Amino acid sequence: MGTRERQPLTPARIIEAAVRVADAGGYAAISMRNVGKELGVEAMSLYHHVAGKDALLDALADWVFARIEPPAADAPWREGMRLRAASTRRVLVDHPWALTLIDSRTNPGPALLAHHDSVIGCLRRGGFSIALAAQAFSVIDAYVYGFALTERNLPFDPTTGDQAVDFAAEVMPLLSGYPHLIELVQHLTGPGEYRFSDQFAEGLDIILDELDKRLRAETGRSAAR
Repeated sequence: MGTRERQPLTPARIIEAAVRVADAGGYAAISMRNVGKELGVEAMSLYHHVAGKDALLDALADWVFARIEPPAADAPWREGMRLRAASTRRVLVDHPWALTLIDSRTNPGPALLAHHDSVIGCLRRGGFSIALAAQAFSVIDAYVYGFALTERNLPFDPTTGDQAVDFAAEVMPLLSGYPHLIELVQHLTGPGEYRFSDQFAEGLDIILDELDKRLRAETGRSAAR
């Protein structure tokens, strides 16, 4: 019986293998050795296609941004920001290591640059000054990244009632003398319709509402000149 021919290494195959390594073991698991093992080759073989670990991490960061849906060229700014924020959150939830990765990289790739350009373009077409567009981009990203980080680190699965009850039973004795925290834990873990994930759209709308007010004020000032 003949030996099955091994697929040739390519940068794309190496990046996809690195994604699998990170999905299985987290950000700390990403190494040339582990990626080589995932592909069934020695780590040194990877260096013919990727310059080193830093280059691999840069490529992975670009892989992340390539999977975030950018605003459509004809999308109203609010719709574009909402869809892009939801897409970013989905990618960060599906790949929990991605948030640590993109925060650590300083060499932007083509997917990242195209993504950022499309976001600014959507805001500018919507009437934002470049200063307000920069502010909007920053505050939306801070919210999305922060929400994804909190969601990743929740001490219990908010969709599972038993876990919520167990968490409340464990933490309540520690909160004696902190009435407001007790009230919060009871709200988060008690019976009812509360789900942390449901707060994403509502929180984003608060930000978009305020940006809309600032846009209208800025437009009014420009018209008055």
